[in-house]
Amino acid sequence: MLKPLLLLPAVLVMAYFPAPVGSPTPQKTNASTEKTAGVSARVKEIYKIDCEMCHNANGDGKTDLSKDMSLILNDFGDPKTFDGKSDQQIFEMIRKGKDKMPPEDAPRATDEQIRGLVQYLRTFSKDLPAVAPEATPAPAAAPASAPTPAPATAPTAPTGN
Repeated sequence: MLKPLLLLPAVLVMAYFPAPVGSPTPQKTNASTEKTAGVSARVKEIYKIDCEMCHNANGDGKTDLSKDMSLILNDFGDPKTFDGKSDQQIFEMIRKGKDKMPPEDAPRATDEQIRGLVQYLRTFSKDLPAVAPEATPAPAAAPASAPTPAPATAPTAPTGN
């Protein structure tokens, strides 16, 4: 009963204080490496701050908050969750929000970070163990055949002594 009441102040605080963007001191590194590493770390931070409370750290959607709010969330670990959905459709869902999911406003995450978040969400299903292939019945054994007799040797002619 108390958990939903705690949600309101948390949402208000998050709305009032936008998340920090980037690091305050630039570092001298390869531009493409910095861009990838910075977005990846920031994307995980965005997920942890803005998404994990409902979707859980592993993306299964089974949290106390989602239960208290009677939310039935998709399991990001299930490969079927994103089947048929383009990256752009997922991007729009995150950016604009859907149903009870609030939008991820521009001050909290750039478009590039949202694109990274889409890719991060898609990695959840890759962490699942591979599904074992269905066992196929062994082929029927060939009927046992009679053992092959040893080749007969031709009688030898007696030698004259």
